[in-house]
Amino acid sequence: MATSASSTPFVTIAIPCLNEEHFIEACLEDVFAQDYPADRMEVIVADGMSSDRTREILHAIEQRRSGQLRVIDNPRRLQAAAMNEMIAQAKGEIVVRLDVHCRYAPDYVRQCVAVLEETGAANVGGAQRAQAKTWFQKALCAALDSPLAVGGARYRDPDTEGFVDTVFLGAFRKSILERVGGYDPNAITNEDAELNQRILAAGERVYLSKKIVVHYFPRDSFRRLAKQYFKYGKGRARTLLKHGGFPTPRPLIPFAAVLSGGLLLVTSPWQPLTVPAFAAYGAINALEAVRVSRRHGLHLAPVVALIFPVLHVAHGVGFGTGLVQYALHPDWADEGAASREAERRPYAPQAPADAATHSS
Repeated sequence: MATSASSTPFVTIAIPCLNEEHFIEACLEDVFAQDYPADRMEVIVADGMSSDRTREILHAIEQRRSGQLRVIDNPRRLQAAAMNEMIAQAKGEIVVRLDVHCRYAPDYVRQCVAVLEETGAANVGGAQRAQAKTWFQKALCAALDSPLAVGGARYRDPDTEGFVDTVFLGAFRKSILERVGGYDPNAITNEDAELNQRILAAGERVYLSKKIVVHYFPRDSFRRLAKQYFKYGKGRARTLLKHGGFPTPRPLIPFAAVLSGGLLLVTSPWQPLTVPAFAAYGAINALEAVRVSRRHGLHLAPVVALIFPVLHVAHGVGFGTGLVQYALHPDWADEGAASREAERRPYAPQAPADAATHSS
């Protein structure tokens, strides 16, 4: 960059990780290949007490990159807890969150900073672009091209530019994170969307830019995909109960579909709609699978057609489970009181409701 150091914002790269021996090195290679001035950037990795070779790899990189990488412990193991600790230790006025399961364009950090300055947004990010290594991931990438899979989520569309309700990962003004109280420390999933919901409620804005380019590697089996979307559903139900609503109704659609399907099955002895409704659902899945598979390979269409119901059912059942679990046992404090208190005192991450440890 041609700008002077005094006018170039100092950036903290924050990376939570847990048992990422197969991905952490490639992620950090992308970080150290950024074209942002190295003397205006620090890199912090919060490791959730990994039990594989992740820590060994990190220590080796620390030695090679003397002074460029700092590794801290995240004993709670949650990504939200990791982010809060890194925010508390961050020297940068901008905090750029990264995910280990991603690859980043060489100008990723520079574009994040530029878009923050150009738009005045509190948080900016790029589209969640899926990248495949296996045949299943190729089929999943095709499925994720469809509104039937992602419900029209704008942050999934690489051609979208503008203000949105949430973005993938994010680059934040640290002052905003301090004002809204950081990440919810008990959020197991959906922590990004939940944080962005509080940012919007504080009168700030979130911006999605085509210039910010990141690719991520999706799950590589039906089992892992179902587990992931079940957790997503639970996390979104928790967010709904905590805040009393969503910026958009999109997260409610899978639950409504699963609930409707369940009611049709239960009432099938008394009404004739069950078979036609499920047949229509299957036909829609099949036709959409063929449509989105044309760009990736038509041989993937049968797998894509099976992925759609896995996404819908896992998310919907997870959402219903979360509604029951968190209605009976809410694990969050009064958000309004916490936010008002955060405005009156120096930043400290939100205190967890308990000391329970989860893996994310």
